[in-house]
Order: sequence, then C-alpha cells, then structure tokens
Amino acid sequence: MNRLQETHAWLNSLMETHTPSFAECLSILGPFFPLLYELENTVQDNQWHAEGNVAIHTDMVLNALYQLLESQAAHIKGQQRQILILAALLHDIAKPITTREKDIAGVTRVVAPRHEEIGTSYLAPRLPQLPISQPCIEQVMALVGYHQMPKLLVVRNAGYADYLRLALNADLALLYWLEMADMQGRICPDLPQQVELLELFRMFAQEYELWENEQAKHALLTQIQVKDDAAQQVYLDGYAIRQLAHGQINLIEEAVAKNYESCQHYAHLYIMCGISGSGKSTWIRQHLSEFEVVSLDEIREELNGKRSSQKNQGLMLQTAKQRLKTALGKKRHVVWDATNIRKDFREMICQLGLQYGALITIVAFQLTESALYANNKNRHHTVSDEVLKSQVDRLQWPAKTEGHRMLVIGDQGVELSRSGRF
Repeated sequence: MNRLQETHAWLNSLMETHTPSFAECLSILGPFFPLLYELENTVQDNQWHAEGNVAIHTDMVLNALYQLLESQAAHIKGQQRQILILAALLHDIAKPITTREKDIAGVTRVVAPRHEEIGTSYLAPRLPQLPISQPCIEQVMALVGYHQMPKLLVVRNAGYADYLRLALNADLALLYWLEMADMQGRICPDLPQQVELLELFRMFAQEYELWENEQAKHALLTQIQVKDDAAQQVYLDGYAIRQLAHGQINLIEEAVAKNYESCQHYAHLYIMCGISGSGKSTWIRQHLSEFEVVSLDEIREELNGKRSSQKNQGLMLQTAKQRLKTALGKKRHVVWDATNIRKDFREMICQLGLQYGALITIVAFQLTESALYANNKNRHHTVSDEVLKSQVDRLQWPAKTEGHRMLVIGDQGVELSRSGRF
C-alpha cells in the first residue's frame, strides 16, 4: 500500500475499535497537520494543566476518550467515533501559535486565546487532504472550534437561543463527550466543578430537545409550514431559524407575523468566502449569472487602474457598499465578490443584508493548499505565493449561522455541502 492507502485504512480503523496513542497519531497525521509536531514544545499553565505540555495533555485526552467509548459512550460507533477521535487529537492544534503569558489578577498565567476558532480555520484547507467524508470534516472542524462553549454557556447562564445557535453549528452530544474527555485528560484542582458544568450543559441541551437530535431544526420548521409559494417558504424558514437562534423571537410561530411582508418580495445576497484561486468568480458565472456582482477587484481596477493596487481602500469600500445598498434597496439579487476571509468583514456585509431584508447565503470555498497554489498559477489574475500563504494563515472559517444559508464548494466548483433551506 502507498501512504494514502495506509492513511485511509488507519482512518477507517477509527470507526471500529482502534485506540491509537498520540505518538501513533502523530506518525500518521503529522505530515498533514505540521502543528502537531509542535505540541510537545508548547507549554500550558501549570495550574490549569499540571500534566505538562499540549502533547501530554492530548495523549491523556485520547486515553480518556477511549475509556468513555468503552463505558458511558459505548453507543457511539462508526463515523461518530472517527469524528470524536480526530477532534480529540486536533482540539488544541492551534495552541502552538496562540499560547502566550498573561497577567491575571496579578499572577502570570499561560493562556491560548482564540485557539478554538483559529484551530478550525487552520484545519479548513488541511482536513480535505484526508480520505474522509465531508460530514466528518465539517463536524471535526465544528468540535474543535466550539469545544469550550458547553461550559461557557452554563457559566453565562445562557438561554435557549444560545444553545440552538450552537446546535446549528455542532453536534451537542459529541461536544459533551469531547469536553468530558478534555476535562478527564488533564490535572487541575477544579476538575469536579468543571465536570459539573458539563453535566448541566447536557441537562439543558436535553431539556431544549437539542441532544442527539439531528431533526431539531426540521421539527421547528414543521411548525411554520404555511406558505404555498416556495420562494416565500425559503425566506420564512431562513429568517425564522436565525431570529430564534439570535433571541429575536421566542417561539418559532412568531416568525410568520414578523416576516409576513418581507417574504413576499426580497433580494438574495450571496457572500463569497474564499482564498485567491478558490474559483469564486468562475462559480459566480456558472451559478449566479443573473445576479448583479459587486466585485472589490473590479472596483480597484476602476479606481486605480489595476486590481492588485491597494490605494484608495476607503473609497473602494465606500463605492462597493453603496452599490450593494442600491441593489438591495431595489430588491435586486446581488453577490458580494471578494475573498471575505475575515469574520468582521463578512459580518458587516451580513448586517447590511439584514437591514434590507435580504436572504443571505454564505458561499465558502474549501480547497487544499496544493489545489489553491495550482489554481492560482492557472488564473488570469495571479497573486504571489506570499499573498496566498498570508490568506491561508489569516482565514477565519465562517460559522453556519453567519447568514441564513451556507454552501461549501470544493475544487473545480464541486458542491460539498449545504445547510439551510434552498
């Protein structure tokens, strides 16, 4: 067998009974995720993680997970087992690039701020290298990106909307088991309190009927299936779920009255999210040919004479936003064509779309680094390898709840997944 076949066989073994150590995982997956090699040299706070460095912690988390999979979580098998093991291995993958010292109440502590979301974005162009399914890829990314949220929701005394929003992005039961292994795979003085927070999270998730319930969203939507017009129903479903998940309504039935007029005539807003060379412009031509396109590259060319020029950034953005507002104000379907790799930039455009009552679809392009570099070399408008690497490093992968719907597109424009009603 060649290396890819060996990796495929090894990954499949995770669906069965295999329980690899961190060292074994590193030997198989290290070439795909180079930061794994740095876990051994990444220190942790000696009170929160008295066991030692991140590699030691990760090995302990894996062992704790295996014990759970043989006892309380013995019902988890197949792909869900594979997902949990990969998530346990990779949950702290970004600590080598986020760990630093911080003064907390006069004491110097070791922290790794935002390592969860940075970990998700690190995995986005790398997990597709593995011979695993797209649902597995997306769930591993979600578990890594939200693995601290279960305890935080309890600490913040969060309500149903916050639990629903989390459930729309990640499987709450898998999050619970991952975090239980995460807690049991460390040495810290407040372990009983941390475990209690997780038990409360489980209790609330079950009470809200979001525990081990893949049909939760469908069950909610069946309560508002009242439109004969398909376009109106698509709009109503998208807005209803988002409003409920952001606490703007308390009951799903309220969505009918709240969106009665706006669902009758509205604009579609598609927001591209992809590194240069992802194939965004080609995909737009193939799938959104009837849409008005607001292209930041084209506006740069208009203002500066060439697409690569970074002059007049303020004027460029102001011009683009004005064109977007004009299109949305006239209920014209529009696509915002830019890399949009930053969360705050996408949020700004989403807020504009919401102000005008548009139905927002995020189109995220998920390609491997090798595909991105190869595609870039074949583009008419290329960027340097340095720019491409910078974009890969700065990518902030979008959450499924940023808009109303989300498409994930792979190499050559292949649709990998969709969430929301289409």
